[in-house]
Amino acid sequence: MTVSLLEETPKSLFFRATKKEISSLLPDSSIENNKVRSGNCHVDDHHKSLIAMRKSHDDHDINAMNRVHDHKKLLLHISTCTAGTNCGYPRCVSAKSFIKHCRNCKILDCRVCVLARNRQNKRKESMPHGSYDTVDVNPLQKRLKIHQFSQSVEPWCPRMSRVSGMDMDTPASPAEGFVGPNDGSGTNKMGAAKPEKAEACGVSLIEVFSPEQVREHIKSLKQGMEQSKPKTGKNYAVEQTMSDDPCQLCGMAKVFFEPVPVYCTLCGSRVKRSAKYYTAGAVDARRHVCSFCFVQNAGESLVVDGTAYPKAEFEKQRNDKIAEEGWVQCDKCPAWQHQICALFNSRRNEGGQGKFTCPICYIAEVERGERSPLQQSAVLGAKDLPRTSLSDHLEQRLLKKLKQERVNRARIQGKNYDEVPGAEGLVVRDVSSVDKTVEVKKRFSETFKEVNYPNEFAYKSKVVLLFQKIEGVDVCLFAMIVQEYGADCQQPNHRHVNLSYMDSVKYFKPEIKAVTGEDLRTFVYHEILIGYLEHCKTRGFTSCYIWACPPIKGDDYIFYCHPETQKTPKSDKLRDWYLTMLEKAAKENIVVEITNLYDHFFVSDGSTGECKAKVTAARLPYYDGDYLPGASEDFINLIACGQSDLSGNATKDVLLMHKLGEAISPKKEDFIIVHLQNSCSHCCTLIASGNCWSCCQCKNFRLCDKCYEAEQKLEKRDRHPINKPREIHIMYPVEVSGVPADTQDNDEILECKFFDTRLTFLGFCEGNHYQYDTLRRAKHSSMMLLYHLHNPNVPEFVPLCQVCRLNIETGQGWHCETCPDYNMCSACYKKDGESNHPHKLTQYSPTVDLDAQKKEAKQQKVSRMRKMHDLLVHAIQCQNCPNPGCHKMKGLLQHAAQCITHETGGCFECKRIWYLFKLHAAVCPVSQCHVPYCRGLKERMRRKKEQADSRDTEGMRQLSAEVSGVC
Repeated sequence: MTVSLLEETPKSLFFRATKKEISSLLPDSSIENNKVRSGNCHVDDHHKSLIAMRKSHDDHDINAMNRVHDHKKLLLHISTCTAGTNCGYPRCVSAKSFIKHCRNCKILDCRVCVLARNRQNKRKESMPHGSYDTVDVNPLQKRLKIHQFSQSVEPWCPRMSRVSGMDMDTPASPAEGFVGPNDGSGTNKMGAAKPEKAEACGVSLIEVFSPEQVREHIKSLKQGMEQSKPKTGKNYAVEQTMSDDPCQLCGMAKVFFEPVPVYCTLCGSRVKRSAKYYTAGAVDARRHVCSFCFVQNAGESLVVDGTAYPKAEFEKQRNDKIAEEGWVQCDKCPAWQHQICALFNSRRNEGGQGKFTCPICYIAEVERGERSPLQQSAVLGAKDLPRTSLSDHLEQRLLKKLKQERVNRARIQGKNYDEVPGAEGLVVRDVSSVDKTVEVKKRFSETFKEVNYPNEFAYKSKVVLLFQKIEGVDVCLFAMIVQEYGADCQQPNHRHVNLSYMDSVKYFKPEIKAVTGEDLRTFVYHEILIGYLEHCKTRGFTSCYIWACPPIKGDDYIFYCHPETQKTPKSDKLRDWYLTMLEKAAKENIVVEITNLYDHFFVSDGSTGECKAKVTAARLPYYDGDYLPGASEDFINLIACGQSDLSGNATKDVLLMHKLGEAISPKKEDFIIVHLQNSCSHCCTLIASGNCWSCCQCKNFRLCDKCYEAEQKLEKRDRHPINKPREIHIMYPVEVSGVPADTQDNDEILECKFFDTRLTFLGFCEGNHYQYDTLRRAKHSSMMLLYHLHNPNVPEFVPLCQVCRLNIETGQGWHCETCPDYNMCSACYKKDGESNHPHKLTQYSPTVDLDAQKKEAKQQKVSRMRKMHDLLVHAIQCQNCPNPGCHKMKGLLQHAAQCITHETGGCFECKRIWYLFKLHAAVCPVSQCHVPYCRGLKERMRRKKEQADSRDTEGMRQLSAEVSGVC
């Protein structure tokens, strides 16, 4: 990053220098006792003074840090000095002369220049292998690595910002990237010409900005950093203020991501920060066990996902790892900036060939007329996502309501429409819409098998996102995940909708009050939910379930990391928020009735006593990932173990309802039931067809056709109202219209692998550090989210080197065609070759059409896996086959049965065959399959899903334990 350009006067020395370049040439206290001897090269008195200044000091000198601070002061002075050779600042003139000499000197064995080269070489030798493997043959590549740090072991070093003991393909700090003049490499960071790079449009979102938008973006970055400093550990917080190499956009140096949460595979609890835990397994499939579970499980092994692992294989670790934000260097100037600040998309930097221009150079080029901003279509945004009937309905309704609200606000304030601020740039999209099924848990299914309770329920899972263009970037602000159980789904989920999760981040603009007195942000989110309920009612759904349960402290629902200024609401506040929204919907005749789970299913109507529906758990809605299925299974297990204190002649159903009622009743108002159609007062079913018989005298008494016919067959004293036998109430029919017989929508299936579940999306964001805790990160995370949505075939995560465990830049490194997920970075391959892997490795080629290469490779992989899968099924059934492939597959099966190393021990043959076993189990529909381990793997998949559900219901499990005294 260029600090300044000294003014040229007749007596001044004209040169261009950066803080990084000067840092590479000035004295460094880390080099021991380098002494300069006179030789054939003539050294004048002036050069002798320079040589003396280059002497290093003993590392144990107590004044070493003082000298470092003196050097920093000298750097700051030189960057602004205009006095030329007349400057009286100590060592200013000699330092500038030394820099000019190193710039222009052509003598290869010059005793002055050699000191700079020796210093650089000593730094190279002190670094682990891989740090400078490519520096002599290629230009310095953009720094795209995500480095891991440990708070407990990482010391603060005033001159070096790299981590000792880690392999890196590029310098870890901008200060380390300078290569001194005449070093023989033919390249340097400052002045040497770089080879031409293949143009890759849209490497940075900045390329579609106007200069005014770029300036606004930079201003926002600096304001955001001042208002909310990024989270830093106590051991490295000082590094941000004392570093000489800050980002030229935000002004900060090292900025660290939020530590990725670690969950215990056994109990599902989150491992506390800095706590110890145990981990084992392959790099891409680590299994973590908290200290409590590790100690509590006696014996020499642990059973994880149905497989026993020796405790000796588990490595003890501390949950204190942190990662630094990645950097990127401008191709036009030597400046470095955070990738997040520069809105840099490392996934489009194919093989390091993307040409990146920093925002400062970009502004200058546009204003000089050398380039123009790219068309918006060069980087696809939120509006370019596929539209559906649901997204169109929500967006059109939202914009209409916002316009009406703005008109009313302007009228009340006595202003014109354009004089009051309004929300702009809003886009609503349905990004995932897939068919799923929820399997009824084993114990629950056995309990109600006599009443023909279904074994599974089919539903459609949808994910709806709200984007707003903020400072030129489509920022994702709101998300909700819903489950739609249609007309073809059996009771008790028939025509039900479950609002599974809803989440938001507090960046909505403008931050003003709506005409109703609430925040405009709240008004918008309410309208989205009301619009969705309206859409569901139009399609024929009759009921909606909302569980007003805020996340546990430290957990996230959908968005990874929320702003510190955004407080998590208490359950009563969240419940009131939903009820306010439902009251608005009731005024629009969208919602007919609002009740709660406990009053609707657990008790009869106490006031009239006319509810004739049986109080049974078989009537409770059974939603995927909800509290009730998990809690019901737990209580049935307790009942089966004899841990119930009720009388022994009570049925399991009654016992279960009693336990569930005890757990729910203290928080019953949080389990909201929304009726979109009228419900029958006798059978409690929702009336979606025929007539709805209403009572003239009783406002809320209604009957369906079936119950009305049964009512008419009773004696008059037994009819409604039961508690007032002498009164005669008149019932009149109202035809139910506008409810379609089928709830099927006509929208296309939208598959999104990282939105399969909310935990999948959280893991996707955690693994890629897509955080939303600051606006600068929310902008970059939303940009990357849109990139993945528009490019569903790109890998969700950057490939990980299986040797050094560092990220591999897109288009680089080596991969194995035999083992599906084996990758190796170029540094490890150059160091050890193929000695770490038994199969041949193929290099990713950055020179060909990578999109075509990826597509072809994916097709080949799918075809190869399909053939291998078919061969596996064939070999299981085949008795005597001349096919050599069949013979080889049988050999693999025999090896898997006899191998004592196994997959977990690192046997590559076992890894191959187990990959096929898992691939088969994921798609096998046969219950009595003859493929080895098929049933066991299916059971393991089922248990994994239960573990995910346990994380979702952790809060209510704690509530249940408090109320009923069980865990």
